[in-house]
Amino acid sequence: MKIAVVMGGASAEHKVSLASGRGIAKAVEILGHEAIPLVIDAQGNWTDGQHEAIEILQSCDVTIPALHGAGGEDGRLQGFLEQLGVRYVGSRIAASAIGLDKNLTKTILAAHGIPVTPGVTLRGADLSDAEAALQKLKLAELDFPVFVKPANGGSSFGVTRATDRTTLLAAIAVAAEFDPQVLVEREMAGREIDVAVLEFPDGRVETAPALEIHADPEQPFFNATAKYDSSATQFVVPAELDAEVAERLRRTALDVFEVLGCAGLARVDFFVPRDGMPVVNEVNTFPGFTPASQFPRMWAAAGLSYAEVVDTLIRTAVARG
Repeated sequence: MKIAVVMGGASAEHKVSLASGRGIAKAVEILGHEAIPLVIDAQGNWTDGQHEAIEILQSCDVTIPALHGAGGEDGRLQGFLEQLGVRYVGSRIAASAIGLDKNLTKTILAAHGIPVTPGVTLRGADLSDAEAALQKLKLAELDFPVFVKPANGGSSFGVTRATDRTTLLAAIAVAAEFDPQVLVEREMAGREIDVAVLEFPDGRVETAPALEIHADPEQPFFNATAKYDSSATQFVVPAELDAEVAERLRRTALDVFEVLGCAGLARVDFFVPRDGMPVVNEVNTFPGFTPASQFPRMWAAAGLSYAEVVDTLIRTAVARG
């Protein structure tokens, strides 16, 4: 088959997406298909030109939208592909849009009884009105320290830990540079656990063994530096978990996938406090997909190679039509 691999994009995760796309394209070739890389530059322009990109996309059997963050993982590229009548990997428009918007994700999950990280969303005047922001935190019973992050985005870009009023206001300003909505969340004590979800061509949806993150102790949290530039960050997979906690994580991840209407793949990130009751931190409808990323690491622990995961994504996209 001819497989288009779209990568890059105008989000802060441009470089991560390029690495994901290159890894996927290599796997596509290993599988015996023809990989057609299509790059969107950091300004949001198709490097082949939009008209040529459309022709290429429509000539391919399947498109893999290996974009992370705004403009690619938020439903916009998915809508473009659907308008073109192009078959593609992963979640449709609505699930993609909701999955990237942390506020919408948590509102929907909480309405379905799925525990999420407590927090509030700031927008408009709240971003520049210190007293209004602090009042919202007070009403939500949020005490310092808190984490401040863009409501739409990933890879921890624009995320800051705030310990008092001064650092809170600075953190809000940083996050607002990435998104007009800013999420302020309670710092959760406990373990950081990821669960990978994969849909198979026959409609089965399964999870891989959970992965635990041990962030670089020199970093204040699992930030972009700890993720991409530190050799001290460790990923432990399978995570050492009690059978009951592991099952709870598995079941919750599948519930999240179903409730949000995801398709193809997703990574659900949790905090697991001492009581063992998982709390959803965020959802990635197209998670980082470099060979070193958490998603393929988890499936490797389940016995699926990187190329076999890519093969599953392609065959699932073909099966759904």
